[in-house]
Amino acid sequence: MKRFSKEENSWIFYDWASSAYSIIISTAVFPLFYKAAATNAGISPANSTAYLGYTIAIATFILAMLGPILGTIADYQGFKKRFFSFFFSLGVIFTGILAFIPSDQWLLLLICYTVAAVGSAGANVFYDAFLVDVTTEERMNRISAHGFSFGYIGSTIPFVISIAIIILAQSEIIPISTTIASKIAFIITALWWAVFTIPLFKNVQQRYYIKRESNPVVNSFKRLGKTLREIRKYRALFLFLIAYFFYIDGVGTIITMSTAYGTDLGISSTNLLIILFVTQVVAAPFAILYGRLSERFTGKKMLYVGIIIYMIVCIYAYFLKTTLDFWILAMLVATSQGGIQALSRSYFAKLVPKEKANEFFGFYNIFGKFASIMGPLLVGVTAQLTGDSNSGVFSLILLFIVGLLILIRVPEPKTDLASHVDHKSF
Repeated sequence: MKRFSKEENSWIFYDWASSAYSIIISTAVFPLFYKAAATNAGISPANSTAYLGYTIAIATFILAMLGPILGTIADYQGFKKRFFSFFFSLGVIFTGILAFIPSDQWLLLLICYTVAAVGSAGANVFYDAFLVDVTTEERMNRISAHGFSFGYIGSTIPFVISIAIIILAQSEIIPISTTIASKIAFIITALWWAVFTIPLFKNVQQRYYIKRESNPVVNSFKRLGKTLREIRKYRALFLFLIAYFFYIDGVGTIITMSTAYGTDLGISSTNLLIILFVTQVVAAPFAILYGRLSERFTGKKMLYVGIIIYMIVCIYAYFLKTTLDFWILAMLVATSQGGIQALSRSYFAKLVPKEKANEFFGFYNIFGKFASIMGPLLVGVTAQLTGDSNSGVFSLILLFIVGLLILIRVPEPKTDLASHVDHKSF
């Protein structure tokens, strides 16, 4: 396979840039920072975890409502980059603002986190849709997988710097508080995200589009309505989205609530940060491995593998008690976290009409985001009712089972079938 083009590398590099937000804000430092602030305000661990789950649900609901509408408008020539720029700027700015909010204002922290999350997820909608512009269908699995792999590798650098500052502050080796150290991590994240997005702005352009016309907003709603009326025409695509709705719910919930879950189990913040760092390192080669194995066995079969591994994760989480158990759980997640997301993205990209990529990735977003509302709510409600976070994670297994059963009914993209035949004959 030929080397990556400038456009492919620039697209891949955005994962390197934005994944700093995913690990530091969504997964590691901010949840711990928020949990400490909520605890100091007298909120119980189960309730603070539930409030975080509700906040994630609100953020994802907002974007789920906007995704298909904005995506349909963005299919017009020149609009995709504009929408990407707006949400990217929103995410970076409010990530930076988190550093200037007093640590005792836990509710304000959650509000600003909501805005930053909308910005991050919104930018990803249009970033994912750029996949059809930068590469061919035959290369999508590998390019998408390399994006996630570079994301894991790139995120470890600001993550290591951030946790080093936090640990040094905790050990009183440097004369700052842990609170200040966490706020420095928020600033590092915003800067990293902003600087390393420059290649995408310079080199990635919208190649597939619908020519501009008068009243683009009105006509976008008409096109969206037409797509919904002709849904049978895209049966394979929407059947995949239903499967994706279920299994990605569990994936996203486990990612976004892992540190809050670990805190409830009594695992120290230092141990949690180290575990998350190792998870990122292990996930990088496995994401590439999924991409390469998808060329040998097809993307759909590798999605089966990822879903089954996550079902094992849910079962193991129910019996989880010790830090060692959490380590084992994290390593299981690391083997499939990037692969299942990367192959879902490329599988969907092969099914969509390229000139309507934004519209359909808007649907991809709405299915993924509505699923992300259900998962955190399920974990939050279960945690409050049972007083036990393990039960909430275990309940996610139902979503993986349903997702797997529906995915089995989705036909293979033609390019995957052709590639599979070539590998078999070879």
